Amino acid sequence: MSWHAVVVLIGVLAGSVAVAQPRPGGPRGNLAPSEFIVLGTASGPNSEAARAQPANALLVRGQLYLVDAGDGAVAQLAKAGLRLPAVQGVFLSHLHFDHTGGMLAVIGLRMQLEVQGTLRVFGPPGTRELVDGLLAASRPAMRAGYGIPGQGWSADIEVVELTDGDAVSLDGFEVTVAENSHFSMPEGDSRAAPSVSLSYRFDLADRSIVYTGDTGPSDALAELAQGADLLISEMIDVDAVLALMRPPGAAAPGSSDPGEATGFAWHMHAHHLTPIQVGELAGAAGVGRLVVTHFAPNPMDQEQAQRYLDAIGENFDGDAELAVDLGRY
Repeated sequence: MSWHAVVVLIGVLAGSVAVAQPRPGGPRGNLAPSEFIVLGTASGPNSEAARAQPANALLVRGQLYLVDAGDGAVAQLAKAGLRLPAVQGVFLSHLHFDHTGGMLAVIGLRMQLEVQGTLRVFGPPGTRELVDGLLAASRPAMRAGYGIPGQGWSADIEVVELTDGDAVSLDGFEVTVAENSHFSMPEGDSRAAPSVSLSYRFDLADRSIVYTGDTGPSDALAELAQGADLLISEMIDVDAVLALMRPPGAAAPGSSDPGEATGFAWHMHAHHLTPIQVGELAGAAGVGRLVVTHFAPNPMDQEQAQRYLDAIGENFDGDAELAVDLGRY
């Protein structure tokens, strides 16, 4: 048996350890042509014991893609019964660490498994710099390999940076991107935003899926999502998050607070979607189904979760639910 065959066998055995329980979307023996698996539902940057960082898997007729890759993405793939060597590409919505923290593992472990074939990484401007930096950090391990004389590891990665309105044709489906408002500047500030956050529309043979990534209210996103069968949206209970951040007994910041207009509270309101706004987005886009992920804080009970769904339902009368880690849709 060749050394490469041994490595592949190790990968197969490692990938078969954990199999996900069936989630909404049908039994695993009767999968639809496409499947969107929410690997992690937590909102970063804080880690949670019960929920993984933002990451998703898109299965299209046997092809496997990651859609964001937060910390622990490779482990979550294994829990979903999926193998890292099968990943053909990664779509990054933006370059915050809670959405990219798992990329070193994706790249490095593929090298260690000696996976053959090109890994395509799609993302906003800056993605190439991110990947180049991860490869630079990987070079000591690449030189060492398994310690076999004359043997080392190499990476075959193609980076495709995308901007607003770009489209990509892949095997059997189309991907369209829109720049959303996650890095928008305050009203009246004419400076360019410091970075770009993308939302993705996947037009597949059987349905259309839109993934927001992190975003605030965005007309471009609503247009991108028009008539989609499935919308995967972020959501933040901004007031609850800000309350958790305040010291015990401290009052909420008042309008005279000089940091309020452009500080963290402004960021949370401008760059994320509240439950009401998620419903407004889904309603305006006329989507068939809404699945909410990247939500904070984590609902502590069914009553709190129902409050979020009721707020969404004020503007969206379709099927809506809060995702669970490893949920299949």
